[in-house]
Amino acid sequence: MPTSRTGRPPVQRAARRPVVPGPVRENPLRTLHTRARKAWDRPLTAYYVILGGSLLITGLGLVMVYSASQITALQMSLPGSYFFRKQLLAAVIGSVLLLVASRMPVRLHRALAYPILAGAVFLMALVQVPGIGVAVNGNQNWIALGGSFQIQPSEFGKLALVLWGADLLARKQDKRLLAQWKHMLVPLVPAAFMLLGLIMLGGDMGTAIILTAILFGLLWLAGAPTRLFVGVLSIAALIGAVLIRTSPNRMARLACLGATEPQSGPVDCWQAVHGIYALASGGLFGSGLGASVEKWGQLPEAHTDFIFAVTGEELGLAGTLSVLALFAALGYAGIRVAGRTEDPFVRYAAGGVTTWITAQAVINIGAVLGLLPIAGVPLPLFSYGGSALLPTMFAIGLLIAFAREDPAARMALAMRQPRFGKKRNGGSQRPRRWNTMRRRAPVARSSGER
Repeated sequence: MPTSRTGRPPVQRAARRPVVPGPVRENPLRTLHTRARKAWDRPLTAYYVILGGSLLITGLGLVMVYSASQITALQMSLPGSYFFRKQLLAAVIGSVLLLVASRMPVRLHRALAYPILAGAVFLMALVQVPGIGVAVNGNQNWIALGGSFQIQPSEFGKLALVLWGADLLARKQDKRLLAQWKHMLVPLVPAAFMLLGLIMLGGDMGTAIILTAILFGLLWLAGAPTRLFVGVLSIAALIGAVLIRTSPNRMARLACLGATEPQSGPVDCWQAVHGIYALASGGLFGSGLGASVEKWGQLPEAHTDFIFAVTGEELGLAGTLSVLALFAALGYAGIRVAGRTEDPFVRYAAGGVTTWITAQAVINIGAVLGLLPIAGVPLPLFSYGGSALLPTMFAIGLLIAFAREDPAARMALAMRQPRFGKKRNGGSQRPRRWNTMRRRAPVARSSGER
């Protein structure tokens, strides 16, 4: 036995046990971010967000139209639910249009581009015919259909420009002509200016601004050079400045920016100021549904252009932030659809629709908040107005159809629905590839990740 230097036997020490590391605590925020990113990257996320978000906005809009329009209807010696019933009818018809548009193939949408453009131009020209066109609030942009029903053709001009412009740019991209500036601008810009001219003949500058935003969105998606984009933007800004300067009504709206008193100067800012009053009196959770004070004749156009102010008064900051979140989700889902596709028409059309809805929502909400001049445009899917609701819901159907056309979404939808009573089986499917916003996935996800 070996001994130590002192002659004593060495002390036998017990072997140390290996230290087992404890469970690593994950950051809750990082875990939540990772899960949210994985959920957003699933094939059917954009499809559900567009469908669910648009239905929620429309449903909440119906509730607020009923609440905000009762006093106006009673003041006009009409039933309290008069405007709500008309909006409900438009929502039902719009839902049918949404369903039809979501089920139509892309080639049929492209085939409808020219007929919709021709019909919109014809109706917009018909507005200027004496005896047919009807003036509302100083703008002659309406056609009477009989009874209390009217139609505003300029709202359908937005849809026409999106479809026709997307088809035109897609065909030119297939022929590799977009590298030349003349092919990028002609005939897209002249046709858009023709629509703008027809709208401005009736004095509706708010709709003209939305149409200009759609034009710039299409040019941006087509890859217009910076100098060309800035040149077109400068011309449009110059024309807009001239139109504002030559109109006392538009100058008055511009002078009401930041006003805090209805009679703060030579210009009457009654509507803008009372919109701020409605938002300020709402607090965190509002005064309660139907309990608005400003809608009792103080706030003009409470159920149309300024319905967001009534929403803030009755539902508070929580309600307005919910509306903003729904529009933000809808806009981001539209960007996702446009960014993941390889079809140029789908990219241009999805980008055009997203630009249309987002720009109109920003202009309407900015006017209510006093950050932008009052342009007289409704809040998409939310404000009262069938002429605005019908083409917007058809455009939402376009986005849904484009979201369904994504290869991964098509496969996920096919795996959801068993055919002829057979069970779903994703194991026999061949791996497919699809585009994402961040990477290219080599293998399709299983049906459990829808």
